[in-house]
Amino acid sequence: MGRAEKEALDTATKELRAPMKGMRHLFMMAGLFSLVVNLLMLTGPLFMLQVYDRVLASGSVSTLVALSVLATVLFISMGLLDHLRSRILARVGARYQESLDARVFDAGLSRATLPMERSRPLTALRDLEAIQRLLAGPAPLAFFDAPWTPIYLAIIYLFHPYMGYLAFAAIILMVILTIANEASSRTAHEEASKEQASADAILQSVRRDAETAAALGMRQTLIDRWQQIRQRATGSRMRASDRSGGFSATSKTMRFYLQSAMLGLGAYLVLQGEITAGVMIAASIVMGRTLAPVEQAIGQWSTVQRAREAWGSLKEVLMASPPRPARVALPALSGAVVAKDLQVAPPGSQRPTVEGLDFDVQPGQALGIIGPSGAGKSTLARVLAGIWPEHAGSLRLGGATVNQWEPDDLGRQIGYVGQESALFDGTVFENVSRFVPEPDSEAVIAAVRQAGALEMIMNLPDGFNTPVGTGGSMLSGGQRQRIALARALYGDPHLYIFDEPNANLDAQGEQALTGAIADLKKRGKIVIIVAHRPAAIMLCDKLVMIQNGRQRMFGNRDEVLRHTVQGFPRAVPPATAGVTP
Repeated sequence: MGRAEKEALDTATKELRAPMKGMRHLFMMAGLFSLVVNLLMLTGPLFMLQVYDRVLASGSVSTLVALSVLATVLFISMGLLDHLRSRILARVGARYQESLDARVFDAGLSRATLPMERSRPLTALRDLEAIQRLLAGPAPLAFFDAPWTPIYLAIIYLFHPYMGYLAFAAIILMVILTIANEASSRTAHEEASKEQASADAILQSVRRDAETAAALGMRQTLIDRWQQIRQRATGSRMRASDRSGGFSATSKTMRFYLQSAMLGLGAYLVLQGEITAGVMIAASIVMGRTLAPVEQAIGQWSTVQRAREAWGSLKEVLMASPPRPARVALPALSGAVVAKDLQVAPPGSQRPTVEGLDFDVQPGQALGIIGPSGAGKSTLARVLAGIWPEHAGSLRLGGATVNQWEPDDLGRQIGYVGQESALFDGTVFENVSRFVPEPDSEAVIAAVRQAGALEMIMNLPDGFNTPVGTGGSMLSGGQRQRIALARALYGDPHLYIFDEPNANLDAQGEQALTGAIADLKKRGKIVIIVAHRPAAIMLCDKLVMIQNGRQRMFGNRDEVLRHTVQGFPRAVPPATAGVTP
């Protein structure tokens, strides 16, 4: 493990442990209550001891009443304290989850920008819930009760050494069962988690592209594929459950048997005159309490195993998306966009998609990015928008490199429309206003007018209050793209990045887009367009031509177009003035 990776691992581990440190007082309170509860657990054995050895021997009803009243008070106190420590641990689990919810969600979103991660389900929040369930469940109670096992063992030994030897052998046997349970179920739990993740990924993919699957007659094939993986996951989970359940049943049966064995041994010692009948009953009860934490640990082992897997998975997620350092708030974005020897690549890839990028675009200009499919145009657009970091070289927005900006601050000053025109579950108004807590209604109307979408929105069933559905599923492709354009225009950003902005637009929508870009240039904004259609290219002042992973040309639009055929360079060398090869 390299130094940087080790530092990332240490940081992730500290992040996961940090909430625990802030709740030490709650753990101490739960531990204190556990101390008192375990002391009160001796109420039953001592009561039985006194009843058998004092009340029955003396025949005193008053003594019996007094002991019964005292036992009642102590048992009620024990029940209340046991309930209180359970409530404390429930709040520990809830606070732990709340303290990391936003961080884990943010890390999951950052990871989702990676091409290889985009299709995978976001399991980080489920992993966090697994840790929360562990903290709020019975497992911590077993941890708090475990230190009392040797104390109870010592009490049994004080009753009679033979009884102590039997109790010690019982504890060793239960510990062996716990170790065997962990060893036998670990592999099955890991297999079940992997298979379930694969099944979830397929399900998410099929749901996203259900129309394509139906149109191509692939529904049943995909269902069968998902079902096969699901069955494997269920089989692994059942094997793990069977093994854990078997050990749990064995431990419970063993505890009852050992309590009876203790009772039998006690009866023999009573017959030998070495102990009293009260000691016999008390030892049997204490024996059950001695073994309870171990039995509880075995019963909760699947929860512990799942939480341990979740802890490792969360560390990986947090390592891949380390916390962003605090950045100085920069002035509003202005000035030119300049790239110098820029290399772009998807995050995690060591091989640049495009390299040798040298271009600039000044305020009031539009830059077109052209080239064949797969040339890396959309990758460059993502880097320009700050979605992906630059691989190497320099990219400056208004004089500052992208990594100097706080991501959300930069995003609010960029109007971005991606190829998919993604909308989020909410109303049209909320999507256009970018879900800001206090949106500016006048700015929303202005952005919609500029996008030429006001009439379209007013014709929707509830106008601006119309729900768009998840991903904009309630709208057509053209409607989504025009609302996405209005969202990009909201707040009057300085830089606009449009990736195939007219892909789903009709003639009216394309006319509105053309007018919006012309107006933006007139007002001194910067527009960068990834385009194939001539209408979009003709709005550009400059063009960057990308082919085979390199910038082939950069210069004035007409000069670049003069040396290209359908987006590809002509065979002649581009040695014309104004064109940078």
